[in-house]
Amino acid sequence: MEPIEKTIVSMDWMTLTIFTGLVVLALGKYLFHKKFLNFIILPFNDKYILLHNKKGQFSHWFHLLLTLFQLINLSLFFFLVLQSFDLAPLDNTLTSYLIVLGFLALFELLKFLVQLFTGFVFNNSGLFGSLVFSKISYLNYSSIVITVANILLIYITSHSKTTIYVALALILLINGIGITKLLKNHQKALLTYFVYFILYLCALEIAPLVLIGSYFKG
Repeated sequence: MEPIEKTIVSMDWMTLTIFTGLVVLALGKYLFHKKFLNFIILPFNDKYILLHNKKGQFSHWFHLLLTLFQLINLSLFFFLVLQSFDLAPLDNTLTSYLIVLGFLALFELLKFLVQLFTGFVFNNSGLFGSLVFSKISYLNYSSIVITVANILLIYITSHSKTTIYVALALILLINGIGITKLLKNHQKALLTYFVYFILYLCALEIAPLVLIGSYFKG
């Protein structure tokens, strides 16, 4: 009988990553309870956006904690998706995750700076800041769904493409609601910059999705 080499992938670091993300979320809930209550009903009520969309909103600790929560879990979700489609190696999994985390953090930071710079160029930083805050808030909210999907993919439905597709559908639904409300609340202001807004959507919102889709298809 010939010995068969079996690769055992440790999930300890994944468990620690999930735990860290939940601690960050719990910390935000504990320190800013009223903000959290408004945030948790975001897709159904715009109270969180209306109350907290003001100067200094990006540097507020609650927003920073939720963005960190989003980065931790979205990076893990991307990593699990890559593994499920055999696009990531089974060895050095922690290293691969850290690479994904680094690229995602860099991408979101550059995108954030470009968006704010666009507002500065058009001399309407308030409007563009409001749009960016709204979009980031809905992305942060969708991280709750992403966390549940990560737990399922790690412990229950390992490498399940169905879980991935359902999670992606819910993420698109939540952010679609956010974009719809954003356009509705700022329709008059956006008409002034309609052409530039379309160019912005194509360059910073649609293009990355097309590139990611092409990567998976290839």
